[in-house]
Amino acid sequence: MNVFLSKTAVDFFIAFGVVIGGALLAGVGSVLVLQAPGTVMLETAAKLKIWAIVAAVGGTIDPMRVIESNMLEGHLSPVVQQVSIIITAFLGAHMGTELIKMICGEVL
Repeated sequence: MNVFLSKTAVDFFIAFGVVIGGALLAGVGSVLVLQAPGTVMLETAAKLKIWAIVAAVGGTIDPMRVIESNMLEGHLSPVVQQVSIIITAFLGAHMGTELIKMICGEVL
């Protein structure tokens, strides 16, 4: 169980970091090309959200295969673990997006 919790925590922070890092660097780039950084950061955070989840879970179709094969065989524990990893990655990406909204001054 300890390995599962550590993987879940790492996936959360990977998704969070992808959104935060991408949006902040997009803001820096927008300043260099004389665009409004807040708008660019908000758009980038929204676009990166799904890709942050994909990056956190491994970027392949393997988690879906684990879910499919174990569900068909009746093994629900690996299915629950994979689904919770995906949900945790989503929460990390969503929290990163909400933090960017706070930084840019958008009301939550």
